[in-house]
Amino acid sequence: MKRFLILQLRPEQDASDAEFASLLKAGGICEERTHRIRLDAEALPEDIEPADYAGVIIGGGPGCVSDAPQDKSPDHARIEAAALSLMPRIADGDIPFLGCCYGIGILGAHLGAPVGKGRYGEAVGIAECTLTEAGQSDPLLEGMPPRFDAFVGHKEALEALPEGCVHLVEGTRCPFQMVRYRRNVYAVQFHPEADARAFEERIGIYRYHGYFPPEEAQALIEMCRASHVTAPQRIVRNFIQRYG
Repeated sequence: MKRFLILQLRPEQDASDAEFASLLKAGGICEERTHRIRLDAEALPEDIEPADYAGVIIGGGPGCVSDAPQDKSPDHARIEAAALSLMPRIADGDIPFLGCCYGIGILGAHLGAPVGKGRYGEAVGIAECTLTEAGQSDPLLEGMPPRFDAFVGHKEALEALPEGCVHLVEGTRCPFQMVRYRRNVYAVQFHPEADARAFEERIGIYRYHGYFPPEEAQALIEMCRASHVTAPQRIVRNFIQRYG
């Protein structure tokens, strides 16, 4: 049985570990069925081949593909370059792929779409999402309600639909919440793996990373505790079940 390749782009170990645990929980998969690589801590193996895996998942992270090269730290640049190095084989081979948050920027950058902070970047919070007509019949969105809430928080976003992509989920603040390239390459702007507890923990970790004024952290935590965000995790479960 093939494993799933999980690439993580978070330099903060506590955030990376929590994200990995959330992906396992949301996907209903055990750790033994994954190959986890923290790109901040290790290089991609030279002989790594995406087609050898059941699918590839890229998680979120504090970096932005739209940052100017001179504004990227050496670690940021290295992590991003490693993730982008696999995208030609993933996209051209239509390898099952799920890019989460930062992952939609990775896919958009590879496909030559505009990604930026000026129009649709989203503050930490809850986004109202709606399935498009195409989304209503997409297998990765099977069982999803036509409208649902999702946790978001990223400084950049797709500013146009990448060529060759299908628009699956739209949002009130950011229109491109989920897209599909070809048949099997997916990316979402929101965090499909995170439940309220996980997102609360992430708010604490990233309190001083510029996503929100630090003094607003407690209010955001209370928002998480009062939320009922559960539907997005079905996307991770569907991905694992469909390709595993």
